Amino acid sequence: MSNTDSFISEVDEELRRDRMKDALRKYGWIAALVVAGIVGGTAYNEYRKATTAAAAQAKGDAITAALEVSDPAESAQTLAAISGPESVVTGLLAAAQFEAAEDVAAAVETLQAIAENAENDAIYADLASIKALLIGPSDDPDRALTLQFLSRPGGPYRTVALEMIALDKIATEGTDAAVADLQALLQDAETSGVQRQRLVQLITALGATPELANLPFDANDLANGQ
Repeated sequence: MSNTDSFISEVDEELRRDRMKDALRKYGWIAALVVAGIVGGTAYNEYRKATTAAAAQAKGDAITAALEVSDPAESAQTLAAISGPESVVTGLLAAAQFEAAEDVAAAVETLQAIAENAENDAIYADLASIKALLIGPSDDPDRALTLQFLSRPGGPYRTVALEMIALDKIATEGTDAAVADLQALLQDAETSGVQRQRLVQLITALGATPELANLPFDANDLANGQ
């Protein structure tokens, strides 16, 4: 490389350095803001995670403490007062404690509040409805409509509701109508093995013979609850 070429290269390098210094002086604050934003965002996320974990731990401790209270009525009141995303779970626990305290009316009221809350998932809402019907008065005027809704296609407790509808027919339509419904439920593909075992016992107790010939599985599996 000639002296001229070397000189030109050095001048170009100096010019690039000068331009870089000018750019840093002019736009360096932007880079600083970006770095500060990244660091600040990371710190905030860590703080938020820690705060969320601490809140969850506090809620868990509060639920545990409430369940350890020896008086079920006091335990129920404490659980019912816990709010937040966990309220559906604490509500179900509170209902169980009210029932243990022999305050059926409070238990049913708590369960119905869970069932009627549109924000609750169907699996919890329907469970609360089923439980309310099981422990509530048998002459509930809304019982039939509630069971009809619970037995809808796709409902999480559809077969349980159908079993309850069949048993209610003993008083309204007679044993034969109840047995017919129980036999149909025995053949239902969605009926669990444990429920089928119960259905066989119910049908037998009602004086009929369970229809096992066309079951969607081996009838011998009933002995294992499959």
